[in-house]
Amino acid sequence: MTRVSESTPPLENVVSDLALAVGQLLRRLRIASPGDLNLSQSSVLARLEREGPMTTAALSRAESMKPQSMKTILASLEEEACVEREPHPTDGRQILFAITRKGLNERKRRTAAKREWLLATLEQFDPQDVATLAAAIPLIRRLGDSTLP
Repeated sequence: MTRVSESTPPLENVVSDLALAVGQLLRRLRIASPGDLNLSQSSVLARLEREGPMTTAALSRAESMKPQSMKTILASLEEEACVEREPHPTDGRQILFAITRKGLNERKRRTAAKREWLLATLEQFDPQDVATLAAAIPLIRRLGDSTLP
């Protein structure tokens, strides 16, 4: 159990404020990198770039979504030639999805646009505020890596 000091804001307020702030930042990053891909499609391309070819089932587990939803996402990415099917090396019944050159280029373009916006924005911040944000990154990663109880 976490102790809360008198100087710590109520946890409900922290939860609400953090969710709003993260949502606002994500919306701003999407605006900074316009394109036809939605957040789920971008996330799948990022995972395929990092981890290599994966099955629909593995992707749906990794992205915490239903296999039917993942099939829809993969179908749209395949239609845009951002992913392609590959045979599974050991199980002929399974199909792997891999990021294509076009998908990789789209990821790089979107990532560069987001980084440029963040860099330009953070350059306007006070150095102490940048240091505070940098110190919070490990905590934000822990939140993102946490599983539901």
